[in-house]
Amino acid sequence: MKSILFVINTMGMGGGEKAILELLKQIDLKKYQVSLFVLTGQGELIDQIPEGVKVLNEQYFPISVLNYTGKIRLMKTVVKNLLTRGIIFKRMGYITENLWDMIRKGSIRYDKLFWKILSDGAQRLDNHYDLAVAYLEGGAAYYIASYVNAGKKAAFIHTNYGLAGYNRKLDEDSYLEFDSIFTVAENVKEAFLSAYPECKDRTKVLYNLIDRDRIVKKAKEPGGFSDGFDGFRILTVGRLVPEKAHDIKIRAMEILKRARKGFRWYVLGEGKLRKKLENQIRRAGLEKDFILLGTVNNPFPYYAQCDLYVHGTYLEGKSVAIEEAQILGCAILVSDYSGVKEQVRDGVDGEVCKLEPEALAQKILDFADHPEKRKAYGLAASKREQANALTEVNKLLELLS
Repeated sequence: MKSILFVINTMGMGGGEKAILELLKQIDLKKYQVSLFVLTGQGELIDQIPEGVKVLNEQYFPISVLNYTGKIRLMKTVVKNLLTRGIIFKRMGYITENLWDMIRKGSIRYDKLFWKILSDGAQRLDNHYDLAVAYLEGGAAYYIASYVNAGKKAAFIHTNYGLAGYNRKLDEDSYLEFDSIFTVAENVKEAFLSAYPECKDRTKVLYNLIDRDRIVKKAKEPGGFSDGFDGFRILTVGRLVPEKAHDIKIRAMEILKRARKGFRWYVLGEGKLRKKLENQIRRAGLEKDFILLGTVNNPFPYYAQCDLYVHGTYLEGKSVAIEEAQILGCAILVSDYSGVKEQVRDGVDGEVCKLEPEALAQKILDFADHPEKRKAYGLAASKREQANALTEVNKLLELLS
């Protein structure tokens, strides 16, 4: 029986984490021995790993990496790893050099620096694997490239490589160690190859898998909005991080409130910007108008009950949240980021606009005034074809043939 190891950074409430769950469900565990290692040893989705997949972590904390408690836990792991195997001394030059590069570019991303620390100090796996798969950028890729013994190695790229803050110096050319690289969209592939052109022949697109029947079923379960609001509900699903541009959405809500009553905007997601966003909401007097719901186990009733789904972001690979909204027939408004045309056809199954408060507000007002258009977009979105699970999984399993 061939053995496959998957390594992922966390098992929190993110698109990549949801995607790996669907991928694992499609692998025949009677034919393949599948193991999973979570680099941070943290994340609340761990209990959703399919039965039969062996989790290799010696210690695991089933808590989010995005809320306060989870961030403290994660920092303890980083500090522990720094003090392991003399890493604090071995990596001081790496940290200093890359931090200085970030300062010069005006964008300090501490999480990108931490991935090497987490990779170097992580638990070691002694087994040999027929295939080892790094399912996310950063730590998972570094770990498999440097510390896993495998016949074949594959890596997944889920986001715009450069815009997300990665570069070859930060990676130490880790992706050259992989036999295959899979990107979740064509625009993601192009961005990656602009940094690693020599990987062209071993890079292909493997789309995220979505369980349509499960999503439709979960959307009908109890849950969703419970505040009794009877106006126009706007929903956004996304972590509270800078790239998701929630500050722009809050400013758009200010414009909406001045223009007309009867709108309420809800955000499902958690992250490091919660306090900052709460302060912005408070200063704008939007405590009852822009609601940060945090994370929930079943987000699908919210999609089904909202009047409009808005996905405004600075960068995205291929959004799982958009695909979920499409399956549930939501009218969708998205910002004009790189690659959006792969997911939303402007004027056919949704609309695209600039990521500016005024543009978002005007589009939302237009959606509110034209329910027939929302219905038509939602119907068209629900009919979009999803990736064929067998075809996509076989792209990965072909490495074992």
